[in-house]
Amino acid sequence: MALRCAINLGIPTAIHRLGGAATLSELHAALLVAASKRPCLSRIMTLLATSGIFKSNFKLYYHLTTASRLLVDDEDTTRGGHPCISQHLAVCSSPFIFTASLNLDEWLKEEEDARTAAPFAMAHGAGVYDVVRRDAAFGTCFDEAMASDSRFVSEIVVRDYGEVFAGVTSVVDVGGHNGTMARAIAKAFPHVRCSVLDLPRVVDAMPADDTVDILVSFGGINQY
Repeated sequence: MALRCAINLGIPTAIHRLGGAATLSELHAALLVAASKRPCLSRIMTLLATSGIFKSNFKLYYHLTTASRLLVDDEDTTRGGHPCISQHLAVCSSPFIFTASLNLDEWLKEEEDARTAAPFAMAHGAGVYDVVRRDAAFGTCFDEAMASDSRFVSEIVVRDYGEVFAGVTSVVDVGGHNGTMARAIAKAFPHVRCSVLDLPRVVDAMPADDTVDILVSFGGINQY
């Protein structure tokens, strides 16, 4: 929850804009934190520094670490190809996912069969994709998380695992959201024909691109 708080307040981005290191006073000036709550911000920063999210210099300066650099959501870094996974962590710590995790112990006690509900369905009475469709705010958060994850993973896939695509002529990215992964593969390996299969609401918002084929699922992705 402390990490979610830091992401929502924009602390990693604020430290980045301050040159990669910031004092508490500089963070107070950069963030929308009430004056009466500033001591609480200090405690949160101490916790995150102890956890390795930030590095503390005797509490004078808080520095970005390898982990917190991945949480910087700034136009100059993302435009340059710097991965940002803040949106992914935001959905993982959202109330929907957190509430579902509270059912994990009960789910583990039940024998697995066709009637066994996943922890998410136990908490919300429906699966993830059903809730994404009916709750606009969670749906937007979920879509942004999938795009964030794809940007991060696609860079690693095309850079470090190119041999996997030797002899491969086509790839279908099921639930590929806006086609980030498919486009990265098509760009790096032009001999591979890439397609994206996703729901109509996602496909409708997908930018036009002749490097990938768009497939629409009008039923449900799981049936594919």
